[in-house]
Amino acid sequence: MARVAGVSPASVSRYLNGRLTLPEATARRIQAAVLQLGYRPNAIARRLRSGTSETLGLITADIAYPLFATIASAAEAEASEAGYSLVMFSSRNRAESEIGFLSRVEDRQLDGVLLLTNHLDDGRLAARINACKAVVLVDEDVPGAEAPRLFAHNVAGGLAAGRHLIAAGHRRIAHVTGPAGLLSVDERRRGFAAALTEAGLTLDPALVVSGRYDEGFGAEAFARLAALPEPPTAVFAAADMLAIGMIRAARAAGVAVPRDLSIVGYDDIPLASLLDPPLTTIRQSAEAFGRLGVRMLVDLVKGRAPAGRPERIPVELVVRGSVAGPRAEMEAAPAR
Repeated sequence: MARVAGVSPASVSRYLNGRLTLPEATARRIQAAVLQLGYRPNAIARRLRSGTSETLGLITADIAYPLFATIASAAEAEASEAGYSLVMFSSRNRAESEIGFLSRVEDRQLDGVLLLTNHLDDGRLAARINACKAVVLVDEDVPGAEAPRLFAHNVAGGLAAGRHLIAAGHRRIAHVTGPAGLLSVDERRRGFAAALTEAGLTLDPALVVSGRYDEGFGAEAFARLAALPEPPTAVFAAADMLAIGMIRAARAAGVAVPRDLSIVGYDDIPLASLLDPPLTTIRQSAEAFGRLGVRMLVDLVKGRAPAGRPERIPVELVVRGSVAGPRAEMEAAPAR
């Protein structure tokens, strides 16, 4: 090709790799030679020379979970714009799978990984992250890991949810949430408890139901709360999938939302606005998680120092139709 273009092989190589700017006439000769000879760069050879894979990974507990799927889509778009491919891995929330996928960074199959874990760590995951180094933690924390972190303002979200239900007149409010000990669980509960304290209320342990972050557990939580001698009039569900499970279980039991039970969710997944009733929820931007997470990871891969403290994305209350005043107060209100 260099002979056809009339330049040195080194000039062709540096030009095609974007490391050399040539006069327009010379650049046109090289481009014409590329077309004439049907040249295609050897990507594998280029990666071997540079010591990089030009590929990022995203590990998630369940790629089908709506929030994670939206994060993955945004991350793929951002990675592509930055010149990287993105490979997605579904760990089924198993530490062994996450550790195995992270080993691909050490094996040079991946330049770095976005990790969206959803379980507590016994120390093994943190150790592997520290060995890999090129890892960004998204949405949930892994204590002891030396990695940049990207979280939502979870405390602010819990506070907004609690205040909204209290402002609607509710005083007996339950909290349905994910596995105890997770960062999102602890921070959202802390914000919710702060809203109760502002109103002179306390968080009743009997009204806190902790388990899985999925629709099935939302239905289980509804059954537990409905069986109480004095069921709650409202619920703050720390994930939309929990809220969806509760709404469906309530409907099956003849309990109307929001007439008999008000519910606020968290995430604002696409399905939230399509429910009957549409779900009032705390929006955290899945797209921001994906795009900003990739930017942080690319900076890390390129040797740019990450921020010393976690990055936080904003949250906001999205008011729809799943919250009303307590039924007893509504029935006692004088007609107008």
